[in-house]
Amino acid sequence: MGANVSTMEQRKAIVVGASSGIGKELAILLAAQGYTVGITGRRQELLNDLQQKYPGNFTVSCFDVSDTVATTERLGQLTQQLNGLDLIVICAGYGDNNPDLDHRIEQATINTNITGFTAVADWAYQYFKQQSKGHIVNISSIAGLRGSGGAPSYSATKAYQINYLEALQQKANKGKDNIKITDVRPGFVDTAMAKAEQKFWVSSPQKAAADIVDAIKKQKQVIYVTKRWRLIAVLLKLLPRLWYTKL
Repeated sequence: MGANVSTMEQRKAIVVGASSGIGKELAILLAAQGYTVGITGRRQELLNDLQQKYPGNFTVSCFDVSDTVATTERLGQLTQQLNGLDLIVICAGYGDNNPDLDHRIEQATINTNITGFTAVADWAYQYFKQQSKGHIVNISSIAGLRGSGGAPSYSATKAYQINYLEALQQKANKGKDNIKITDVRPGFVDTAMAKAEQKFWVSSPQKAAADIVDAIKKQKQVIYVTKRWRLIAVLLKLLPRLWYTKL
């Protein structure tokens, strides 16, 4: 891959949800930066394709994060295969427009974005606490800042992730655990997850991944992808509930 290993040589990372989109591009970029990378996802064939495209860079483990027992077992096994872990990036996510409140969509979103996310985040925190260092990165969303009538469970589960990550950072600070937490809040990224009818300021997955790797290096707590989405975040936070719910 023509890796530049000057700054991150021999560091170990796991990208959860690396079969496509931002997760895939992050795995490629982290490997190019010198990380030994474990990649996970639900689709074995896509993980194998990535491993074959970049031989020697990736170790594969296929599982669904909504299966919490399998998730914690496989993360432990994958960490052993990597001979340690410094960074985990949680990219696994699910969401769909659901104006009719189809409960199957709501439940699938909750299973991945809350149950699965929590299982990975808790496992990682406990592992890093035991070894006295580590970095947890999660891809939440700007959608988590306010509720969405078109995708209620998606916005609500992303709000859960945002608050959970803040809680973990507070826990780490109070306990003086050397654990860094980074909350990545993308706007529109050109992936299958971007289902809005009208999109603007759309980032490529490659650009998003580059911004995230930069945030990892700088150990930032919160970033927006791309940076201009911070403006939208400020507006969303300032907009009174009465006005917002009439949009």
